[in-house]
Formats: sequence, structure tokens, C-alpha cells
Amino acid sequence: MVFAVWFLLNNLIHFFADSGKFSEVTLLIPGVTIRSVPNLVYFLLAAPIVLVVHEVAHGIVARLERIKVKSGGFAIIIALIAGFVEPDEDEFNRARRVSKVRVIAAGSTSNILLSFLVASLLIFNPAFGNVLELLSPQVRSIFYNDPIGVPVVQVIEGSGAAQAGMRAGDIITAINDTEVKTPADLARVKLVPGEQVSVSILRDGEPMRLTVTVMGAEDDPSRGMIGIIRDVFPYMPPKVPFWIPWPHEVFMFLLWLWMLSFFIGIFNMLPMLPLDGEKYVSSMLENRVSAGSLKATRIGINALGFGLLGANIIATVIKSGFITI
Repeated sequence: MVFAVWFLLNNLIHFFADSGKFSEVTLLIPGVTIRSVPNLVYFLLAAPIVLVVHEVAHGIVARLERIKVKSGGFAIIIALIAGFVEPDEDEFNRARRVSKVRVIAAGSTSNILLSFLVASLLIFNPAFGNVLELLSPQVRSIFYNDPIGVPVVQVIEGSGAAQAGMRAGDIITAINDTEVKTPADLARVKLVPGEQVSVSILRDGEPMRLTVTVMGAEDDPSRGMIGIIRDVFPYMPPKVPFWIPWPHEVFMFLLWLWMLSFFIGIFNMLPMLPLDGEKYVSSMLENRVSAGSLKATRIGINALGFGLLGANIIATVIKSGFITI
């Protein structure tokens, strides 16, 4: 909970002090912010797993704390997925404070643990390095080296790159001795249609140089291109060159499962109704302060939670517009 509040507060400070460090925040709502069909599919496959783990953890810890579970269930309303575990209200109210706190915290804790497990299946995969870079360059640097080039996703048939023998999966590291480490570096290279350029690549870890004839772009013949479709992210070599080469679809499913597990675990501990964070604070303060003070505290923490989340979403819209994926 402390991390969730700190992140939103610190992120808001970045928006005003250094917008380059501000991380966009949005709610994942199927059909509203999640619009592409593949992402909807991955979301609908991963979300029930995250929800089951969350609610089952509440139930297991409740039973371990000798609190009866009256009912539990899941529901799908259009594209929204909901779940609940309902402990016996009388037994829960009579339980020790530490027991209540354990039951409340179990859901988010299980989600965070699941995210670590999934991350262990993705770690050292070069594609996962770019995800970590977006979240925390410091964490990324622990597992991955800095970018060394731009991966080729597809080679256009009949292009100069195709004629030179370039393949999908090659990593472009330089053009005419101009170093290329990121897609931005590649975009800055001036190419003249008809000229020949020397393209340095890595193929299966081995350096190669290809002579490529620059072609004109279809929409603008005066703009030169070598004839490839590049990745939107650079290649970051992992510090441990061993990872599971998941098929793209499996990797994306695991990525969504990791993302939902981690962020739902964090988000759910925000001190605002109906999330577990508000219940956590209330249980910690119950019988320690007067009823009036507890009510005032609950109003205050809800105002803090909704205020920080709302301010971050508004700041995101101001900086980047309405974000959809």
C-alpha cells in the first residue's frame, strides 16, 4: 500500500518537475482502453487466472485463521470480470486484528508472488528487457545490457535489403559506420535512393556487413529506405544469455499475466473503496481510535486514494492524450 501511494505521489511530482520521468497511468477497461482484438483476447485469458489466485488466497488464509468462508464466486458481465470470497461476518469481526489484516492482504500478496513467478519465465528474454526499461531502467540494467541495435521484423520482398541477403531476426548495428543502437538512431540516418550503403548486422550473434542498395519509399520516392520493417524497440542483450524462447503468442499471454498480476496486486492496496487497501487501514485502526476518528480517517484516505489516482489519469491525458492499447 505504501508503495502504491508513493508511486502515484512521486509520479505526480515528476509531471510538474520533470515530465520526461512521468509514467502514464490509465485504467484497463475492455472495449474502452483495451481496443485491439489480440490485447482483448490476452486480457480475457489472463484476468480470470489473476482473479482466481487473488480470491482463493483470501479464502485459504481465512480458513487458516479459523474464519469460516460463507461463499465465493466469479462473474463475467459483458467484458468485465469480477470475483468475491465472503467470510462469515460475525467470525471475521470477532477475529484478532492480525488475522483480519492477513486475510485482507492475502489477495494482493498472492498476485505479487504470481507476478514474480511469471517474471521468472520471461526474464532474460530480450523482448522483456524493453518492458522493464519502460517501468524502471534501474531494474532493467540488472538483467540486461544497454541497447546494441535494432531488430529486423520483416524484409520487404524485392528490396535492397532482400537482394543483399538480410533476414528477419537480423540486428542492425550500424549503417555506413554510423552507429545504430535504437530505432531513433536508425531514423536519423540519411539515405539517398540509388546509393549503396554498408549495413552492419548481427546474425545469431555473429557480426556481418551487407551492401544494400537504397530504394525510394512508395509514398515519397525522394525518401530513401533499405527495405525492412523494423522492431519498435531496440535489442537489449540479456546479461545471462539463456532464456525460454516462447512462441510470440505464449510470450504475449505470459506478459499480460505478469502485468495484470503485478499491477492489480499494487493497485488493489490503494486506500480507497472498494479496494483491499482501504479495508487494510480500517482493520489496523479498528478499536485503536474512536468511531469518529476512524470515520474521519476513512474519509481522508479515500480522498487521498481517489485524488492521487484521478490526478495521475488527468496528467496522463494532458501529456499523452487518451491512451488505448
